[in-house]
Amino acid sequence: MKKLVALVAALSAVFAYADNYPSKTISIVVPFAAGGPTDRVARDLAEAMRKPLGDVTIVVDNVLGAGSSIGSNRVAKAAPDGYTILLNHIAMATMPNLLRNMPFKVESDFEYLGMINEVPMTVIARPTMPAKNFKEFREWLNAHKGKVNLGNAGIGSASHLCGLMFQNALQIDMTAIPYKGTAPAMVDLMGGQIDLMCDQTTNTTAQIEAKKVIAYGVTTSKRLTTPVLKDLPTLQEDGLKGFDVSIWHGLYAPKGTPPDVVAKINRALKLALKDPDFIKKQEALGAVIINDKRVEPAEHKKFVAAEIAKWSPVIAAAKEYID
Repeated sequence: MKKLVALVAALSAVFAYADNYPSKTISIVVPFAAGGPTDRVARDLAEAMRKPLGDVTIVVDNVLGAGSSIGSNRVAKAAPDGYTILLNHIAMATMPNLLRNMPFKVESDFEYLGMINEVPMTVIARPTMPAKNFKEFREWLNAHKGKVNLGNAGIGSASHLCGLMFQNALQIDMTAIPYKGTAPAMVDLMGGQIDLMCDQTTNTTAQIEAKKVIAYGVTTSKRLTTPVLKDLPTLQEDGLKGFDVSIWHGLYAPKGTPPDVVAKINRALKLALKDPDFIKKQEALGAVIINDKRVEPAEHKKFVAAEIAKWSPVIAAAKEYID
């Protein structure tokens, strides 16, 4: 009888807590630098979710380092009360294989809150590259095996991951040149110090439009509809069957966050994804808003598990790790 009373009391406390949530500032931890694409997504989302959560204050906390694992670990170890949540990208699926020593478990140390968007990527090369199309570019890569420099924004970055997949698809080893961010990598690409890079449309569209780099293809299964990139073929069209890589973002809370709180955050997320201002801002970044079942916590978790399986052999073959 005492145990039953204690259980009822505990459940009552949980429901009362959920009824009052949120009653203070919510922190969205972004495990990347301020000003980058993921940070932009977080700040736009925070504004769009504020009203659905009762005009609560939502702040973005940038906690970067170690391929996003430092910020992610902070959330995994935070109090499971819904006031500290994580916004991360495809790194949630690659960290388990990239990091030699994972301080948390992606699939069991978080409550999944839902998926936000997907951002296409482009394969671009230095402006002096002689190849006029992807067929000629592929021939050039084959003719220069062992001498090709592939830039990225650092191990674990979107450009690093896309580069691994691109090498794997072509079965051509390239020399990876990691930089401390996209900006310095792009400067060297435009200056001809490196040969190519694969990065998000948010980082490449302006340079493609200005003809400061040469674009050879998009990494998604369908062509894009944005004015600058609408005539760019997909890599699948050019012979890389099954090549489909985009950078997605999702929301996560510490394991043990009350189900009713998870439901409230998920509801706010769904409303934010329909907010016209949020949609406009995301489309300007080249992002595609999620409007399928992956916005549901359980379905997003299934998707991440499939992504972990997808990236595992690619990372293992590359043997590039974060200590």
